[in-house]
Order: sequence, then structure tokens, then C-alpha cells
Amino acid sequence: MTAGTRQEWREWRGWRAAAQDALYAPGGFYRRTEGPAGHFRTSVHASPLFAGAVARLLCRVDEALGRPAALDFVDMAAGRGELTGGVLAALPAEVAARTRAYAVDIAGRPAGLDHRIEWLAEPPQRTTGLLFANEWLDNVPLEVAEVDAAGVARLVLVRRDGSERLGEPVAGAQARWLRRWWPLPGEEGLRAEIGLPRDEAWAAAVATLGRGLAVAVDYAHTADTRPPFGTLTGYREGRETTPVPDGSCDITAHVALDACALPGGHVIPQREALRALGVTGARPPLTLASTDPAAYVRALASASEAAELTAEAGLGDFGWLVQPAGIPDPFQG
Repeated sequence: MTAGTRQEWREWRGWRAAAQDALYAPGGFYRRTEGPAGHFRTSVHASPLFAGAVARLLCRVDEALGRPAALDFVDMAAGRGELTGGVLAALPAEVAARTRAYAVDIAGRPAGLDHRIEWLAEPPQRTTGLLFANEWLDNVPLEVAEVDAAGVARLVLVRRDGSERLGEPVAGAQARWLRRWWPLPGEEGLRAEIGLPRDEAWAAAVATLGRGLAVAVDYAHTADTRPPFGTLTGYREGRETTPVPDGSCDITAHVALDACALPGGHVIPQREALRALGVTGARPPLTLASTDPAAYVRALASASEAAELTAEAGLGDFGWLVQPAGIPDPFQG
């Protein structure tokens, strides 16, 4: 181990800076060629039904916009473009012909990606259509606070090997955010994740939308369900693991979506959103098994995938933050 490497391991930093480097710096977790699918399973990877539902949502947005000549679909944190490609494939031909698809990710453009998809590091400005962020905000790095023996909320500092200690008291805008969105009782050991950077990231993303709809999908909690010890964790090769900011694993924390919501926005469970978009999980009638066995098997597989996407204590518990911009809310009224 070189002197420089030893220094890196000794350095104490807040979780926000440590995770930023571990995930997004050159050689970081999200720069890897295998992409997120190599380490964890999202709704996009669970079933093509998810992309189909997003395509139907884009069609509803298209109708609300009066079917513009150019309809934008922006996929935030696009991974390797799986959702973007799935949405294009699921759109009716007439809508697909008018759709400008943008996949936004810090990683380089994957080989073999559909030529119709424009690959960007930042979302385009003044779009008209649907901005969709599936499991993006949970990877926006943030600070972690912990209550000390005197009842004071302090920033948690971490080294590259995952060791932690307490730093300075939380102050300024971060303290105001805690008081408003995640107040910590003075009990030693209680923790919170300060979601201010996520609020700011979401506001900036929504600001790129001229007219249409923005949706953020993530594991989430609201003011009445904040976990007393936080949710910071890691994922490596499909398994949850201790979060270590050395680039070897994903580092994630659930999202306070109610804090992220801008005026007019609201949060609904994924199961409710997907059912509204036609993903029901209903089993096919048994009579189909005798009249068309192949169709019955396909329908049964589809029902199983829909059940996974809408399951209690699973993907169905994700929150959808729905933020209309100049159009009626497609999930209300």
C-alpha cells in the first residue's frame, strides 16, 4: 500500500463527498461497464411490463399536450438505456415517430444502443413531454446525521474503509431541513439522512421541463414513516452489504419524496400507479389453458411479473413522485 493510498484511507469526510467519489469519480461504481443491472434488480429489469406502463404514461402526456409535433422522453439515470429502449419499443408507431428519446447518465454510451436514443450527461432544456427518473434520487449523495450523547445532531464522517465517527453539529440549511422534514429527538444513536441535495437535484431536473410531466420513482418514506436509524446501505452483486465508499459497491438510501415534491406534486405507491396504467397482475382465466395453452402460459408469466412489480413489501412499495408541469395530473381526476 502506497503512502497516498494510506492517506486516502485515513481521510475523514462527510458521507456526501465520500459517496460522490465512490459512485461517480473515474473508476467509481457507476462508471463500470456492467452497469446497475450487474448488481441489483430494478423494476426496469424485473419485467418489460414496466417499460410498457411508462410508454402508456407517455401517451397520456402526449394527449394532454395536444399531440405535439415533437414529444420528448427523458430517462434520468438511464443505466445502459434499458428503459429508454423499452419505452420506444412499446409506443404506438405514430407516437414513436414523433418521440425524441434522451437517455441521461454519466457513463458512456453503451455499444449497440438504438440509434434513435440521444445519450447525454445532463438533461436537455425546455423539453415537452415526460421526464422519468427511476431509482435516480436514491443515488444522489447526501450527508448523514447522528445524535450524540448530549442530544446534539452531528454530521457522520466516514473513511474509505467504511469506518465512521461524529463530526461537527449539523448547522445552517442542513439543520433547517432536518427540523422541517426529519426532526431528530435527543436520543443518542438516532440517525437521519439529510435530503436537501435530493430536493435540489429534483427541482433542477423539473426546471428543464417546459411542459409535461416529471416522475421520480424510488424506495421512499414520508414524514410519518421516517426510519429511526436511517436507511443508508450498500449493494454488491445483487446482495445488500455494508456501505463502504471505496467504489466496490452501490451506496444508496431511501428518499424523502415528500420533501422533494414541488407545489402541485404528490406521492403515490408504485402499485397504485402501475394499476392505473394497466398493470394489474390478474391471473388469466383457466379456460384459456384448454383453448390456447401457449397464450395461457404467456399470460400467466405476465401476471407473475406484474405481481412482482406491485408486490407488498417489494417493488410495489416504491413511491412515485408525480409532478405535472402545465398539464392536468394524469393520476388524478
